[in-house]
Formats: sequence, structure tokens, C-alpha cells
Amino acid sequence: MKISIKHINRMLKTCFTLLYFLGVLAASAGDKRYPPAVERIDPPFWFTGMANNQVQLLIKGDNIEQSTISLNSELATIERVFPAPNKGFVFVDLSIKPNAQPGTLNLEIVHAKLGKVTYDYELKAKRYQKRGIDPNDLIYVLFPDRFANGDTTNDSSRELLEKTTDRKALKGRHGGDIQGIINHLDHLERLGTTALWINPVLINDQSYESYHGYATTDSYQIDPRLGSNELYKSLSEQCHARGIKMVMDVIYNHWGNEHILFKELPDSTWIHWFNSFTKTNYRAETLMDPYASNSDKNLMSNGWFDKHMPDLNQQNPTLANYLIQNSIWWIEYAGIDAFRIDTYSYPDQVFMKKLNNAILQEYPDFVLFGETWVQSTTVQSWFTQNSALSAPFNSELTSVTDFQLYFAITKGLMENFGWEEGFRRIEMTLGKDIAYKDPFMNVTFLDNHDLSRFYSVVNEDFDKWKMGISMMMTMRGIPSIYYGTEVLMKNYCNPDALVREDFPGGWPGDSLNLFDPAQRVGQVKEAYDYIYKLAQWRKNNPWFGRSQLMQFVPENNTYVYFRYDDGHTIMCAYSLNDKPVSLDLKRFEERIGNVKMAQSLITGKSMKLTNQLEIPAKGTLILELLN
Repeated sequence: MKISIKHINRMLKTCFTLLYFLGVLAASAGDKRYPPAVERIDPPFWFTGMANNQVQLLIKGDNIEQSTISLNSELATIERVFPAPNKGFVFVDLSIKPNAQPGTLNLEIVHAKLGKVTYDYELKAKRYQKRGIDPNDLIYVLFPDRFANGDTTNDSSRELLEKTTDRKALKGRHGGDIQGIINHLDHLERLGTTALWINPVLINDQSYESYHGYATTDSYQIDPRLGSNELYKSLSEQCHARGIKMVMDVIYNHWGNEHILFKELPDSTWIHWFNSFTKTNYRAETLMDPYASNSDKNLMSNGWFDKHMPDLNQQNPTLANYLIQNSIWWIEYAGIDAFRIDTYSYPDQVFMKKLNNAILQEYPDFVLFGETWVQSTTVQSWFTQNSALSAPFNSELTSVTDFQLYFAITKGLMENFGWEEGFRRIEMTLGKDIAYKDPFMNVTFLDNHDLSRFYSVVNEDFDKWKMGISMMMTMRGIPSIYYGTEVLMKNYCNPDALVREDFPGGWPGDSLNLFDPAQRVGQVKEAYDYIYKLAQWRKNNPWFGRSQLMQFVPENNTYVYFRYDDGHTIMCAYSLNDKPVSLDLKRFEERIGNVKMAQSLITGKSMKLTNQLEIPAKGTLILELLN
């Protein structure tokens, strides 16, 4: 039987027409059949027993803003329901009863035409234990994508914008992950680490350069290339079992432009908008400058950090709630002990105070230290808790990253001795500690993920490297070691990806494995052992962290300071002279007194203290005075 082309066309036309009407009917029927869909609720669950029993839910879903939401529960009540300015979102203010036990809230969501749906929202028990960090700790800082690859199956994902992993790509993904960190906790513990700070681990589903972690795209999800929420929580638990505290790197100033709530904003005023792309001026001093223009202040706080990092408007109350609750959720969920707060000076400072207060209300011993990459002690100390310089404004920020001491040490070791140069730069910087309420809580460092590695900064001069390491480990503050410093990793931050190289031995098949003690030889072994001895000594001497500090004005290119309490004294002496020099110990009688013997913290050897103390050329002496 033959069928003509004309007949076939007529049949196809009829089929297409029928399919069209069936689709219309299905769509029409769908409006009547399907209840409102809940796509997402943030926070995904909450906790009982909190100091603040209020939580604001952000519910996302089709037709959700046209629905009524109710709750019949002995655990909590709904105080208010209100739609977000943009469609598809609604806010629900919950009040959890003070005596509520863990359980499930049955939220009933009803649409007049589409029907109703019940959503189970879980309340878990508050489980946080008192921890925090303090001056006795030693923080190990690592870049998760570049430390170790423990699970090669998660290296790439077709579902993410940046799909490939390439260790040769300077700014690409290399495959390091949380499992790699877990696999090398022995290395951290053996070194003497008591706190672990991991650069951001939340998902960065950006199309390019997503490895660094500072452009979050979902505030409640660990990046799947690093692991999962459950694995991150497991890492925290395993660290705590080893006596290692967990520091989470958090960002309040901006999100990535692929953030799920930027691509679909609940409220357009969550973001600072300009007629065209406008960067921040990066001038934190404008916030306290009595002569600063309002336009400069506005640009500092509201300008975008980069084109792919939309600036968040923390003055918006629902965004403020969202950010604060997200922080508390992670503390509870993963058992976090401290936050390192990225770009601390850039968000709205009234909000930052509100954030700090909210966290400290729940966890009085929690530590929040802000990244304050500024150029003076005056500006840096203004951001800290109870600083006289910021009165009557009080930030409630417990600590800062001490860039001023970093500048002093890295410059001081590399310049000629002078009235303000060399060791005197370090001494003068410490002399400004009066600006802080508690400078011993400052987090000190010699390098990090944004800075040239210290070994390169001192031109690979091992004597100067040891000086810097010993200063950081014996001065006031909470010292932090950037991954690879213990094995003399080097490079300059031009670009910054060069100081985020892979730790040798962190990947299967690496030709050199510096996690293996047998492969650390020569100066690499000496460097590791140097940090190890100081770290172990600190760990075994809990009196030291809060002991007093006394320094003597540097003379003749030498520098001496003491750490002491009623029963202990440490003498730290340095010389940048090319030949051995002798110090007249009568100058330091105020601290040495009648003590005649001392022991080196590095070599363990004892020595007599006479009238003179010889320091080797470009030498460092860390001595414990023996009563």
C-alpha cells in the first residue's frame, strides 16, 4: 500500500495539533492537581536549647508566596510569615519553646487553588562543647585543593561549571580534598598542631578559578570536589579526638556571582548595585578617618571586591539574619571552634558587631579573628574588641590577623639596622600593643595563601628563616604556620596561585613525598625539626601562652626579649651581624637576676650564664633560664 507525501503531512499535522491540545489540557489540569512545591528551606534544620530561640526560615518554591503556612506543634510557634519582595520566596519567623526537645515540625503549606503539602522540619539538640582557641595554640593553615588528594573519584563533576581537574593549570582545580586532610592528620598532630584552619570549603560552582573557595555559591553545602557536609563534620570530629581544634574560614562581604540566591534573589536589596561595575577602594582607614569623605567610606564598604563577587548589603535585616544563622548552623553542625573572617573590614561594621554579639551570645568562648590587611596598628586595632581607639563603637571582634607584626618581621629581617629599621621596626611595632585590649589574641603569621612564602621573602637565607620562625613561636599572639612552611616550600605571590602549590607527596604517584620523614633530608629536615621542637615545647608548657613579655631596645643589630611568669623565664636573643657578638648580661639583669644556667630549647644543651652571652653570626638563641 502506497501512502502519498501529502497524506503523511496531513497525518503529522493532525498529530501535532492533538499533542498541543493535550499539553494545554495537562497544564490546565496541573494547576488543580499539584500542591505548592518546596524546593529548599534555609537553614535546612535548626537546634533546641539555644540562647536565642528565634530562627527565620527562608522557603523557596513555586507559588510559595501565595500560600499560607501554619504549624501545630508543642515544640515551636510561628510568629510571622511574610513574602520576600521577589516571587518564589517567603520568610517564616519561628519561636522555639525553651523546653523543646529534639523533634520534627510539620509545616502545613496551603495554596487556595493548588492544595496543600506538609513539610517536615527537624529540630536537633544543641551539642556544642566549650572550646575556642587561645595563645597556647599553634594553627596550621592549609589550602584544601592543594594539600592532598585522598579521593580521586570526586576530582571533577559534569554537574559543575568547572568540570576538569588539571594539576598543571596554575589556577585550576588540582584535586585536593577533605579526605586528603584526614589521611594526613598524623602529620599535623606529629608536628605539634593544635588548631586547623582550612581555607574556604563551601561550594564554589564558578566557571573559572573556583579552586580558591572565596566565591561561595551555596552557603549550606561543602564543595563536592572536596567532599560532603558529612565528611567535613567527620574531619572536625577526628581533629577533636586528636586535640586539634577546627577553624572555619568564612566570608560575609560577598558571594560568588553563581550563588543560588544571587541568580534568584529573594530581595534585590540584598546586593549593592551601581550603574556600572564599581570596585571597592580597599581603603579601610576611611572607616575611622575623621576627615574621610562619605563617598570614600561608601565605596570602601559597598563597592564590589571583584567582578564575580557581588557585594552583600548586610544592612538588609533578612540578609543579616540569613548570614548570622548560617554561621551558627555551621558551628553547631560541625563543632567549629573559631572563625577566621575573610575581608573583615569591608562589610557593614554595625552588622559585623551584631554578628559577633549573636555568636558570642550562643558561645561565649568562641573566637572570631578577622582578616585586617591594613597598613597601621591604629587602623588594625580599631576593629578589635574593647579597643579604646574605637570607643564608643565596640566591634566585639575577639582577634585579628596581625599584619602589622607580619610587616615588621618580614621587613625588619631584610633591611639594614637603623633608628626605625631592622630589629627596631619589630620592637616599635610591639610597643604599640597598647592600642589593643588583648594583643595576645592576635593571630600571627609569616606568610599565608595571599602572601609570598617566607622562605622566599628572606631570599632563602636559612638563618633568617629560623629567626622569623622562632620570633613568631615565642612572641605574644597565636602563631599560625602556612602549609609547606615546615618543609621550606617557596615562591612569590605573583600571581597568588604560585604560593598555593601542591604539597609534595599529597597525590598518588608524586615523585617526592615530604609527608614521609625518610624523604625529608638536609635543610628540609632541619626546618621541620626546628618547627617541631618549638611546637612541642609550646604544647608541653601551658604556662607560656599567657606569660608576660618584656623587650629591650635593640642595639648594635641585636634584639633581646623575655617571656616569663612567676616560675619560668625564656630569653630570646637575635643577631643579624655577620660575625659573632657578645651581649653584656648586666643590661638584662631585670629579668635574669641571679640565674647562672640556661638550656637551649632547640639543642637541649645547657650553658652557663656569665657576664657575657655570645650570639653566633646571624644567630638565634632561645634559652630557658634554669633556677
